[in-house]
Amino acid sequence: MSTHFYEPRNGHGLPHDPFNAIVGPRPIGWISSLSLDGVPNLAPYSFFNAFNYVPPIVGFASIGEKDTLRNVRDTGEFVWNLATRPLAEAMNLSCTAAAPEVDEFALAGLNAAPSRLVSVPRVAESPVSFECRVTQIIQLQGAGGEAVPTWLTLGEVVGVHIDEALLKDGVYDTAGAGHILRGGGPADYFSIGPEQLFRMFRPR
Repeated sequence: MSTHFYEPRNGHGLPHDPFNAIVGPRPIGWISSLSLDGVPNLAPYSFFNAFNYVPPIVGFASIGEKDTLRNVRDTGEFVWNLATRPLAEAMNLSCTAAAPEVDEFALAGLNAAPSRLVSVPRVAESPVSFECRVTQIIQLQGAGGEAVPTWLTLGEVVGVHIDEALLKDGVYDTAGAGHILRGGGPADYFSIGPEQLFRMFRPR
């Protein structure tokens, strides 16, 4: 097998950086937050995942100090909203580089629904939302210890909203929910459906 090898610090030598395509598809961190002035913010992050069961902890990385990072620093709260295939266009619109005073809910044609335990609104149209309280904000660093202009925000999930239509005999229906995921390339996304589902139990 012939392989293409490169050292990232020296460039990849390809038409497009393959890193994001290889580490993918990735869940989308569709994060809503609230400024101290009460302006809602909504933005998708392609570096997002879950990191712990008990307590449940999720996290997203902001490359650069964006409105979301400033808001979560100031308030200590955020909401993750599930991006689904029917919401893909709205999610993409919420990625628009807008001034801090712009409400991306309105920009994307979405409705804000109140949360139960945090002050941050959630996306009313999203079938799943996690209300989160910030636990850590960590600036990343390279192998040599140099600071990287990227911040990882971790938050404990303190409240969960699930559309009851997605609970099949009490089990969440991932395949039926229509999750979308971020791939590589400038515009690649993937969706999940029943055709991708297979089951494999852990060895006993």
